[in-house]
Amino acid sequence: MFASVKLSQRLTPAHLFPRRNAPSSATGSGEPAPLSTMDETDVEQVTLALLDAANDKDSAVQEQVRKSMLTLGKQQPDRVLAMCQDYLLKHPKLVVSHRVVILRTIELIASCKIEEITSPSIKRIIALASDEMTRSKEVIPDWQQAASNILVAVGNKHINDIMEEILNKFQPGVLPHFFVVQTLANLSESNVYGMVPFLNAILGTMLPMLSMAKQDNMKWVFSSALCHFSDSILEYLANLDKAPDPTVRKDTFSSEIYAAFEILFNNWLQSRESKLRLTVAEAVGSMCHLMASDKLEEQIPKLIPAVLSLYKKNNEHYIISKSLCQVLDASVNMGSRVLETQLDSLFLALHQQVSAPTDYNNPPTVKNHNEVLRCFSLLANSFPDRLVMFVLQKLENSNERSRMGSLAVLRHLINSSTSTMESKKLLILASIRQPMADHSNKVKKRVVQVISAMAHHGYLELEGGELLVRFIVQHCALHDTNQRGERQSDPEEVTNEALRAMCDSTLHLLTTTVGRLADVLWPKLLYYLTPSQFSNATTPLCKSLVVLGNKKKSNQEPSFNINFTQEGRRSIFTDEVTFNLPSRQTLMIRLLVNAAFPFSSRGHGAPSLALLQILSINIHHNTELLWDNEIPPLLSILEESTAQSLDKKYWNEKLLKFLSKTLATIDDDKWVCQLAAEATRYLSTYNNALEEKSFLYQCIGVTLQQCFNKEVVKKQLQEVLLTARHSDAVEREGVAIGIGLCANSHLEGTLAKLDEFGKSDAFKKSPSIFNLLKERNDVEVEKVKSTLILCYGQVALNAPPEKILNRIDQDILRCISKHFNTKVLGIKVETKDLTMKLSLIQSVGLIAKAISECVKKQGYIFSRKQELIGVMLDFIKAEPADSLRTPVRHLVMTTCANLIPLDPVLSENESFDLLKVCVNSVFSLPPETHTPEKTKEEEILDPKKRKALHKDTLAALQELLKSVLAKEPTPDGLQNVFKHIESWLTSGHDHERERAVTATAHLLAYYLDNLTVKNMVSFHNLGALLGRLSPRCSDPQPAVRTAAINSIYTLLYIQLRYEGFSLDYKDEAVDSLLPLRDRLENPDHSVLYKTCSDLTKVMSKRLPQQQMTTLVFMLFEGLADSQTNCCRASSVILNTLLKSRGGGLQELVPEMLEVLHVRLQSITEEQVRVAVGQTVLILASQHLQTVFNTLVNQPLPYDSWTSEMWMALGADPIVANQIIEMVMEKLVIMAPYVDKKEYVMRGGTTKVATNQPLAMTCGLKELLLNGQTQEPAVALFPQLFSCLTVRIGASVGVSAPKDHNNKYIASIHVAGVAADALRILLARGQLDEVMKRLDEDNAWDAIREPNTHVTGVTLLARAMAKHAGPRLPAIVECLCPSLNNIYECQRITVTAFFSELLNHHVVTELMLIDVLMNNMMERISDPNCTVRMLAVRGLGNIAQGSPEKVNKYAKELLAAMSSGMEEKDDPGKLITLEAMSGLSKVLLYLDKKNVHLMVVYIFMKIKPFLESENDEIRCASIYLMGNLSKFGSGEQVFKDQIHNVLVSLLLHLVDPNPHVVKACKFAMRVCAPVVGSEQITTMFQNHLHDDKSLHYGEFINDLTKYLIQDFPGMLNFYHISVIQFFKSNWPEVRAGAAMFIGFLLGNLPEDLLSHLNMGTISKGLVMLLQDPDPVVRVKAAEAMGHFH
Repeated sequence: MFASVKLSQRLTPAHLFPRRNAPSSATGSGEPAPLSTMDETDVEQVTLALLDAANDKDSAVQEQVRKSMLTLGKQQPDRVLAMCQDYLLKHPKLVVSHRVVILRTIELIASCKIEEITSPSIKRIIALASDEMTRSKEVIPDWQQAASNILVAVGNKHINDIMEEILNKFQPGVLPHFFVVQTLANLSESNVYGMVPFLNAILGTMLPMLSMAKQDNMKWVFSSALCHFSDSILEYLANLDKAPDPTVRKDTFSSEIYAAFEILFNNWLQSRESKLRLTVAEAVGSMCHLMASDKLEEQIPKLIPAVLSLYKKNNEHYIISKSLCQVLDASVNMGSRVLETQLDSLFLALHQQVSAPTDYNNPPTVKNHNEVLRCFSLLANSFPDRLVMFVLQKLENSNERSRMGSLAVLRHLINSSTSTMESKKLLILASIRQPMADHSNKVKKRVVQVISAMAHHGYLELEGGELLVRFIVQHCALHDTNQRGERQSDPEEVTNEALRAMCDSTLHLLTTTVGRLADVLWPKLLYYLTPSQFSNATTPLCKSLVVLGNKKKSNQEPSFNINFTQEGRRSIFTDEVTFNLPSRQTLMIRLLVNAAFPFSSRGHGAPSLALLQILSINIHHNTELLWDNEIPPLLSILEESTAQSLDKKYWNEKLLKFLSKTLATIDDDKWVCQLAAEATRYLSTYNNALEEKSFLYQCIGVTLQQCFNKEVVKKQLQEVLLTARHSDAVEREGVAIGIGLCANSHLEGTLAKLDEFGKSDAFKKSPSIFNLLKERNDVEVEKVKSTLILCYGQVALNAPPEKILNRIDQDILRCISKHFNTKVLGIKVETKDLTMKLSLIQSVGLIAKAISECVKKQGYIFSRKQELIGVMLDFIKAEPADSLRTPVRHLVMTTCANLIPLDPVLSENESFDLLKVCVNSVFSLPPETHTPEKTKEEEILDPKKRKALHKDTLAALQELLKSVLAKEPTPDGLQNVFKHIESWLTSGHDHERERAVTATAHLLAYYLDNLTVKNMVSFHNLGALLGRLSPRCSDPQPAVRTAAINSIYTLLYIQLRYEGFSLDYKDEAVDSLLPLRDRLENPDHSVLYKTCSDLTKVMSKRLPQQQMTTLVFMLFEGLADSQTNCCRASSVILNTLLKSRGGGLQELVPEMLEVLHVRLQSITEEQVRVAVGQTVLILASQHLQTVFNTLVNQPLPYDSWTSEMWMALGADPIVANQIIEMVMEKLVIMAPYVDKKEYVMRGGTTKVATNQPLAMTCGLKELLLNGQTQEPAVALFPQLFSCLTVRIGASVGVSAPKDHNNKYIASIHVAGVAADALRILLARGQLDEVMKRLDEDNAWDAIREPNTHVTGVTLLARAMAKHAGPRLPAIVECLCPSLNNIYECQRITVTAFFSELLNHHVVTELMLIDVLMNNMMERISDPNCTVRMLAVRGLGNIAQGSPEKVNKYAKELLAAMSSGMEEKDDPGKLITLEAMSGLSKVLLYLDKKNVHLMVVYIFMKIKPFLESENDEIRCASIYLMGNLSKFGSGEQVFKDQIHNVLVSLLLHLVDPNPHVVKACKFAMRVCAPVVGSEQITTMFQNHLHDDKSLHYGEFINDLTKYLIQDFPGMLNFYHISVIQFFKSNWPEVRAGAAMFIGFLLGNLPEDLLSHLNMGTISKGLVMLLQDPDPVVRVKAAEAMGHFH
């Protein structure tokens, strides 16, 4: 585009970049120079290029083009606007989107520079926009709207010029263009004062056009315009004081507006197109205000029905309602008389609208609802009576939506039309009843809103207002919505919770904000506290009553004192329901029961107590002082508690004490008797809340304690027993506790009533009696008996101790026995009702608490032994397994022990069942120190009784076991009993083990005492019993230890007896156990284990060989005991035993290792695992080869337990040394892997590890994990280090062997195993710094994988060189032979290791440099590419490690590096890369004489690599160039070479690779002095720091200035070089090149323009504006922005 421009026509210097530090963006801060003298062709070319790119597909490019255009446009708006105009004129077929971008640019320039644009330009813009807007007769919205927007923007300043142009296209008799009318409409909105004076003329011209409009879109635009015109006129008239012509009046427009109205209303409003209908309706609404009153009055009968009819034709109703509201507003304002004739249809239509759903997520529905309510407000002011009657009639309609709408209107009217509604209050009150009965929550929500409004306007004080309060309370009591599954999607849905919360808030508001309601609510709200249907409303009710009561009390209002009787007589009749206030007593008892369940019913406890305190003087005048003292502490407890933390038992006791104190304080027997009677009557209200009912029984009991009228007491007890629902356990318990509490004061009367009730007709199943029992025929006699049995127990518990003693046997036990009736022969007790059994057990337990001696009698004994034992076992089974509260177990077991000796003998199964039930029932009990929680049935036993009960129960069990053993005193008989105890010996609970071992000790002592050996039989249990008991000698419990050693002592004497020794024989070895018993009392672990060891020596002496195996394998089980002490003891005993007698078990060694392997899997205790390792070691010390072979042949990968066994072998340095030497020897001679074909048909092989070397490496790794292998590891360190390093090399990329029987072997990482072994070796060699460094560098992950192996080896060598130098000579010596290995992988590993060693000076200090350098020189010709690369790297590393040796090897180094850069067999250019990097390093230390002649030669070799696609090569070549600079300083030929590549370096400063950027910065810094410009040198050295970010745009901008200044003769070369980069592979570089050119042009003085080929530049930038990368296009557009 710039090709034809002559150089002489370039910009003058003054108009280029006048600023010193221009930013990179074209739209930067600061005012650019004006373009007045810029050559027209230049501006044209630049602008054209930008205009061409204005429709770029990338939004960022579009934005930059727009910015550049705007920058140029702001500097010379006339010129740029003219260019845009010309562009549009020259490209009439430009795509619409492109035209739109340019038109929008024009609009932006016009908007912000409207004051500066000359009049001719304004006229040209108007003409262009007008033409663009109307050129196509078809409507093309984006294009024509953009043109229209220009006219509107210009019209804000130049309205006359605009109108002159537009009115040319708005001629009478010709239908104008759509957008001409649209523009007029928008102008009237944006410039009201400018447009209104034209509107009369416009309307005059427009009116005839209306009848010509046939198309809907034209009708729509005319309607929209008329709407805008009307709104503008109304705004003008409303602000006449600010208007330019204050004489304008409404009637100026009335006739035209009416004429237009007729057409719109009569013709267009009936259109089929809904969008048009709505716009017409909106216009009609706006026009009404401008019509003459008589004309409007004339139209109303037609207008209103027409607007209303639109509701049915359109889905969007907001516009219609808005229009209707304007019509009604205009009609009401002028006092229309005909409006009344339209009311019926208006009311119906508006009601239908107000009843429509309102969705707050859909704003138009909300706006429509509000507009409709405004309509109702307008009508209410003129026609209140008719509107109210209509709404109230509509309320009778049961349709949900209709009711909701009516209620919304009613609420609106009550709130907004207060004066007009005053006379209709009673009527509204009467009418609200029907919707109150509606079942819909949505309707109820609206009712609550209406009630709230009514309350604030004085409705609730009127007759019938109480009914509204009842409605609120009723819905405060709602229960939660029973909703399962997915929630409904109805946005208006009202859940019970939401409605209840709303009613709670409403009640609170009525109480606190509507002062005059206080006498409506107090005390009438009290009524709602006692009926159960209002229970969920208790919390808000109490809170409201507390607020009201406090206010009245503090104001000392007489109405605070409640006359309950008077209130009762003043009944309130509502729907034929009479309700009175509850009595004082009922109210008190209700609030007290609420308090007992403080977190129920939405937390009604605290509010109930607070209300009770306020009501104190109203309940009884004596209570005030007491309650003021007692209630606040109770409230404090609740404040600090939660439903979970509150101690229920303690809380109930507090409340019952509070009740007792209250009754004592009231001190009025008549009042108390009435309380008892009313509380009893109130029981039935709690039939669905049995916990509460149970507490109420307790309250009745406490009340009867304080009641001195015996007849009343008797009557209430009778009532309680008769009305109770005996079939429910909770209620039975409640009744019993209540009656028990009563007995505290009335023992005689209570027992008499119970006895009388027990003999009454209640126990005869006749219908008449069940009529007495309230016709509840489901009550069974057994349940009533159960209640009575429980009552006797509670009476015994609660009665005064001094009175109950002589009553227990005769009155209580006799009655219980009579009711339980166990002695009817022929009827099995099992069939008796379970409730009665439970009641009997509970009752006996309660009596036991009263008199513990009474229940310690022997149980009844029948002649039928089995039958009785069965009954007894049933009783034991019925006992709670986790507690011991009654002597049932003790009595049952004692009875059974006495029965067992009798004939007939129990069968084996019966005996087994008996022992199982009794042993498990007793052993499983919690310890006697454990405090059980109080149950519903009984109090906690005191500790002494509990201890006695435990002791008796255990003693009874021991007697039972002895009596069973006595029937069969043989080893088998002993085993039959012991098998029930055995599992409890290893229980996790101390008390269970103690019981089991104690029982065993007693049993064995009894066995020994009663042993008579008639024949020489074997005591075959000995090994098993010793195996079970000996570990218990170190149990945590001292009592267990003592009992265990006693048992062993007894066992060994039993063995002696079986061996034939006499009863009085004393064995010295066995008797040595007695002193050990005292040592076991010491809790010190080491003492215990030493004692166990001594104990084992005794056992070892006395144990027959045939029992040895059983004992050993039993001890293996003991290794996993529940007690860690015992696990340890098992291991101590086992190892002691094996040391002394392990030699005779050699055939068992493989099996023992297998069992230990299994056992390890369940041992968690670390010390025990160590001990198992010692076991393996003991076996190994006796059978090393067997153990070693067994472990090597374990399946791979070794599991953790095999690994532990391997590790155990490392504990002995001699064993470990032997194993290490054997493994190293094998690894050297065995093939590390085999090549296997992957597929039969295809080529290619896979390396698969050989099994034996892999297994040995795994074993070696585990062995070295043992810290005690340090000694052999250090001794063999160089050999083992070298062996494992080479092993890693041979394992990299090698897969594990495949085994179809062992799928896990495939998971082994072959190289990983060797790497892990090496890592552990370093730890054993105490090379901590080496380890730390390798871990930080993640070397271990790297060394095991093929693609990072060399890196890993390098890191290993680096760490060794830095932190383990003295070890290196021996290691190097061991590794050297592997350099000639046939396996390439091993050569690579060793070469990599040596290569890195050369990086460190330590090799010179250790005199290894010559050996390593010679090896590297040899490897330069290795057949393997990687080895050659590593050799080149090693040679380069000498510069880092031993720089003083560089010149010694100068010739060899330069030769190797040069040949490396020319390497042909180098697929990834890795050798080339190493050669360049190495040379870079070597050059730092080479003398100039050694390099001088090769500088340019090397430079020429490097140059092709500068643009390499390989990032690393690019990077290395740039660094090398920098390092060459010192050898070329002062040489002109070198300076020329630097200038040759300067552009490349500058552009690579934005290279996508950060390392290349860093290299460029380095090279430019070091080459700076060679460039030949002080300013550039300073700039490079100041700005190009590695750690600082570079503002590339500013940097290049400044640099181009210095290049122009210092090297004007090079400019041609520079810009040609830059242009070459327009075709770079990297978009970042292409973008940088565009910026470079932009700044070069921007900073170039006129006299130097001839140096540049502008044609090429402009072509290049135009090309870049079409680049595929948007960033490049942005920078090209930005560069063009610098042309000014």
